[in-house]
Amino acid sequence: MSNMSVKPRDLNQQWDGLLSKLSKRLAPGMAKDHPNLPVVKEEGSYYFGLDGKKYLDFSSGIAVTNVGHRHPKVVQAIKDGADKLLHGPSGVIMYRSILQLADELAEIMPGDIDCFFFGNSGTEAIEGAIKLAKHVTERPYIISFVGCFHGRTQGSLSVSTSKSKYRKHLQPNGLTYQIPYFDPSLSMSEEEAIQKLEKDFEQLFQHQVTADEVAAVILEPVLGEGGYIVPPKSWMKKIREICTQHNILLIFDEVQTGFGRTGEWFAANTFDVNPDIIAVAKGIASGLPLGVTGASYELMQKWPLGSHATTFGGNPLSCEAALASLSVIREEQLLEHTKEMGAYAKSLLLHLQEKHDLIKEVRQVGLMIGIEIAEPSAVIELLNLSLEEGVLFYLCGNKGEVIRMIPPLTVSQEEIKEGIEKLDLALTKYKQL
Repeated sequence: MSNMSVKPRDLNQQWDGLLSKLSKRLAPGMAKDHPNLPVVKEEGSYYFGLDGKKYLDFSSGIAVTNVGHRHPKVVQAIKDGADKLLHGPSGVIMYRSILQLADELAEIMPGDIDCFFFGNSGTEAIEGAIKLAKHVTERPYIISFVGCFHGRTQGSLSVSTSKSKYRKHLQPNGLTYQIPYFDPSLSMSEEEAIQKLEKDFEQLFQHQVTADEVAAVILEPVLGEGGYIVPPKSWMKKIREICTQHNILLIFDEVQTGFGRTGEWFAANTFDVNPDIIAVAKGIASGLPLGVTGASYELMQKWPLGSHATTFGGNPLSCEAALASLSVIREEQLLEHTKEMGAYAKSLLLHLQEKHDLIKEVRQVGLMIGIEIAEPSAVIELLNLSLEEGVLFYLCGNKGEVIRMIPPLTVSQEEIKEGIEKLDLALTKYKQL
């Protein structure tokens, strides 16, 4: 970690007038998210603020910088790549980085997924997955789960139900049906949860859509924006069984869970369930735009030229960054490190729960950690108080009731301890308000 000397006065001169125009020049979706922290640099597990303070980042750019901010190997790969190629519309030309990345992805993907379409983002990866499923099955309908988030473009929005406000006035197409996601608040046994799942599917097939009209079932194997819910393995396996029974394709949205976040390459490995199609993005390229729709070679060959296309997808520099990121995960043994640090973080948070009644539940798989707060209205203030202490968290959940803790997979034990101690201080201050 370099020691960066920040001079707020000099930086304020550079930023003069810009922040005052923020709300005027940027759409609210970009200008009014939380906490809108002005930063001048990022490195490792930290942001460096315009105010001269160093902030421990437990958001990882919303689960993007899995190997830490500006990992030296990733930065060097981008620099070297920029000396050779900045843009390459794949198919018009072909280049090493996209071919090598496809080959390396085939080695780590779950099941028989070994063929890929490269886009620019998570929502594009979902759009590709839906289009692929409908094209190859010649079936019109998709089933998704209540509470899942899959993106904000029209196709992905049609299967996203984490918050109704995302769909307001947009009338996403009606070729989707939703059934409930696993709900830990119901306090069911695994067997009862599976029975409920089977009943939900049965009622859907009996009353709303026949199984032979359904192209795919799509879900997040761990609920992300909807609240960091971790279902049982047996529940996930039952979904695979139902899909297989009815020749329905299973799509895993691993945009947030992929590339080590759960302690395995993918959550599919964590749950020991292989999807037919996978959508990934976020952590793949350490901050450069890249999204991937993956399936088996056999399935992809039914999706011919012209069925889907892209101009910028699989950008050469993004592919270089992805290759370097995969290398770092392997070389620094981040999968095992993630399991260890996740377990350590949970142990500290459970101790914190004993101290603070405001913590209702701690949910964790790898370094994907949800801290549910008993009073949803307290969450924003807790995030603000934590930021004052020098640690950046993010929120999730239908009511914004969950503090999302997603540090880089490179995070150290000392940094986890530091961040949770700062959260402890924030909780203590909140009680004193």
